[in-house]
Amino acid sequence: MRNLNFLMMAFLVLTIFGCKKADYAAEENADSTAIAVTTTDLAEEENYIPDPNTESYAGLEENPFESPLKEPLSTFSIDVDNASYTNIRRFINEGQKVPKDAVRVEEMINFFKYKYPQPDGQHPFAINTEYSDCPWNKNSRLLKIGLQGKDVPMANLPATNLVFLVDVSGSMDEPNKLPLLKESMKILVKELRSTDRVSIVVYAGSAGVVLEPTSGENKEDIMDAFDDLHAGGSTAGGEGIELAYKLAQENFIKGGNNRVVIATDGDFNVGASTDDDMLKLIEEKRESGVFLTVLGFGMGNYKDSKMEILADKGNGNYAYIDNVQEANRFLGKEFKGSMFAIAKDVKIQIEFNPKHVQAYRLIGYENRKLKAEDFKNDKIDAGELGSGHSVTALYEIIPAGVESDYVPSDLKYTKTQKIDGNYSDELATVKFRYKKPDGDTSIEIINTIADRKINLENSSPDFKFTTAVSWFGLKLRESKYIANSSSSDIKKLAKSGLQNDEDGYRSEFVRLVEAVN
Repeated sequence: MRNLNFLMMAFLVLTIFGCKKADYAAEENADSTAIAVTTTDLAEEENYIPDPNTESYAGLEENPFESPLKEPLSTFSIDVDNASYTNIRRFINEGQKVPKDAVRVEEMINFFKYKYPQPDGQHPFAINTEYSDCPWNKNSRLLKIGLQGKDVPMANLPATNLVFLVDVSGSMDEPNKLPLLKESMKILVKELRSTDRVSIVVYAGSAGVVLEPTSGENKEDIMDAFDDLHAGGSTAGGEGIELAYKLAQENFIKGGNNRVVIATDGDFNVGASTDDDMLKLIEEKRESGVFLTVLGFGMGNYKDSKMEILADKGNGNYAYIDNVQEANRFLGKEFKGSMFAIAKDVKIQIEFNPKHVQAYRLIGYENRKLKAEDFKNDKIDAGELGSGHSVTALYEIIPAGVESDYVPSDLKYTKTQKIDGNYSDELATVKFRYKKPDGDTSIEIINTIADRKINLENSSPDFKFTTAVSWFGLKLRESKYIANSSSSDIKKLAKSGLQNDEDGYRSEFVRLVEAVN
């Protein structure tokens, strides 16, 4: 009874005056470096009730159809992130409705592997295109553009300087946050070589170094340091980022892979806490030549909007770890692609031929669009491509002469002129620009795409599956641009693209489609 009264009094005090901040102290011993954290009494009770759902997602407005006569160029940065897909998977597996703004179609598409050919020339990626029917609008077609990054053997990859920046604030004190984070980091540590160096910075009420630069050969020391982390307190995200980049720069490996890995639920609530503050901070830090990986954990207070900003503006990539299997995929099987960039600031620009294209629409990449003049501006940041990674983009195209409610209305002086000439068989010209990981000057590649459509049933398994994933994403977003949103049709198309499914992720996707009415 006395214990019960004590707990009730504690609850009242905390309710009226707010939770007190935790105290933090770094403690060192002979075996490893630890951080000791004192949490509030309430957080340690079995009946602790977490805060209500405060997840946040940046609003997205779908790309509209554009006329090639008014807007001849479509320009965007690549995006290798796939956090949106694993987050969507989490919602569906828990029987919850997926928030519209949690759906980024390009990240759903780029979660999956595709059988694109490896590059065999001087460039670090190969280009793949395919043109076929659009299943959700009978009068439209789809153009798929794929990039396949060169798969560099691990032995040929440069030495790595990794700084882990780990959130140990009170919001991380849940099974699917810090405990899952620890298991995930151990998976990554197993991939390290003796030439690699690892440091660990933690942030909560304050930031501190808990593991000085350590050789990847000393895996037990690194794992012990992760094991000794505990959660509690508010989140000084900005201070932690400052310290992590400082440590990365102090141990910078010239010609190496220098990277900060942030692991958090994104709930920065003190310090540089607004999205604009974080944006300015991370844009400043990317100039150091240090790359960034952002790993998201947990639910309820998950701040996708902040994580995406960090990755997009920090020469980085972003993944949401919803379970150990996902950690094994992103940090184990795809370690090279996740942690080693083979090209940075990769941009794509497409010019559509109005002889064949009445209107076009880029599916997804809403927050990756660039101005036409940004394409050749080497000061404009864009996405990175990792070793062995692929990137895919889809355009919905309304062919010339086809009636459609989605075609933008013509202006007085922009009537389509169908002129036969040297370019009459070209659907579009696509240009790519990229920099080497340690370079400052872009290299440009130009390809033309012929106006040769194949029927959907004769398209590749990758085209069918990519289209099904895109279709499902548009359905989840309640897109105004799809006439047919039948789950059974999406499922049927996805099942016709299951040939390349060694890891079972495509079959899992079919089950997710089945679970959504």
